[in-house]
Amino acid sequence: MRLMPFMPPQLPVPLLEQHAPLAPQAQSVFVDAVDTLNIFAPVFITGFLITLGATPVVRKIAVLSGIIDQPDQLRKHHDAPIAYLGGLAVFIGFMAAMLMSFIAIEGDAADFAPVPLSILVGATAIALTGLADDIWKWDARLKIAGQLVAAAALAVSDIGIGAVTGVMQPFLGPPDEVLFTLGPVVFLNAELFYWIGTFFLGFVIIAGCNATNLIDGLDGLLAGSTSIMACGFLAISLLLASTATIEDPTTSLVGVRVILSLALLGTMLGFLPWNFNPAIIFLGDCGSLLIGYLCVTTVLLFGEQGAPSLVVAGFIVFGLPIIDTSLAILRRKIARVPLNTPDANHLHHQLKRSLGSVKKAVFALYGVTLTFTLLGVAVAAIVLLSTTRVLVVYSIGAALFGIVIAIAVKIAFLQKWRESTVVEAQPEGLSRSATAEFDPTEAARESAADHAA
Repeated sequence: MRLMPFMPPQLPVPLLEQHAPLAPQAQSVFVDAVDTLNIFAPVFITGFLITLGATPVVRKIAVLSGIIDQPDQLRKHHDAPIAYLGGLAVFIGFMAAMLMSFIAIEGDAADFAPVPLSILVGATAIALTGLADDIWKWDARLKIAGQLVAAAALAVSDIGIGAVTGVMQPFLGPPDEVLFTLGPVVFLNAELFYWIGTFFLGFVIIAGCNATNLIDGLDGLLAGSTSIMACGFLAISLLLASTATIEDPTTSLVGVRVILSLALLGTMLGFLPWNFNPAIIFLGDCGSLLIGYLCVTTVLLFGEQGAPSLVVAGFIVFGLPIIDTSLAILRRKIARVPLNTPDANHLHHQLKRSLGSVKKAVFALYGVTLTFTLLGVAVAAIVLLSTTRVLVVYSIGAALFGIVIAIAVKIAFLQKWRESTVVEAQPEGLSRSATAEFDPTEAARESAADHAA
């Protein structure tokens, strides 16, 4: 009997790995990225200058119209009323940057597809929704409706569908494959991909808009953090522009990602000097919702060619709003209060109390945002510039957000235990709400810290 030589078992290639694109050559990536950045630089300059100049004008309009934010000494500790409508200046700067992208891009880059009209329609719907809330204090359901209008506009252009297709295709087959038949009617995979993608799109738009709204609680926090995140989005966009195989420039969204990232970065840097502590104008819901929409839309565009790994990398860059929202949801679930119940226990509130000043808390959260941004860009670089694919990306993402969830649960339980201890120790006749809402020592310390800042 002839013995066959022993061969080690071959590990099966994961389904998602089979559909991963080949790693491109990275020899000229840096040069190509710099060239791309130079071509689209007018978008950044326009967004920056227009926002920088429009902000004081919008502030004057807000003051004359009485659209101001009053301090309440519970969650809003600014010393005097501050003008709202900063988001309107950001929207004006963003639209000016979009106009520049249509008229000032020359050379081969001019052949790329322009920013889809659906993105601009969605941005307008979001901005008007937030503006209406800043002026008339809209019901939460109307705000959600405005966000769904923006999501529907994106769905018309199939934005976000590519990422879902990239996840489901290895299991169900290509979009043109038959899913099932019902009599003479044939249902293709593409229809299932579209509807699941549309649901996913609506969910992430609503979640992203409200996540950025939640962290907009300290002077300069959201504008500065978004500036850092925009740098991460820009880095991933430039990597894609330098490594992606472009079959038809007129349909490729390579330029769109770079334009959105530069416009977001320019408008945030133009607004930040007016909003940094001590602020003279706030973003309001118009600004915070618009920022969330633009961030999520840019992340979804990373999955244009069915690369969900790059979408994961983009959401890692967007990690700070995700963390704070996860903490808020779990905290309120454990406390058994409605999810829309405001409190003063967000990350920025806790850091402000711990560090003693607004600026220290803001810079600490800038550091957190920078950490997530570097990690997200590193993940994207691994995907685009090496043979490593889905497993390492999903492992990093799962570990990161698993840690986030564990920390959120722990903090929520600690808070609940502290509150129950206070209730048991409080003097008879003093209500639980009075103890929870007012601590003279803490209030005096926060007031002194605010004045010192």
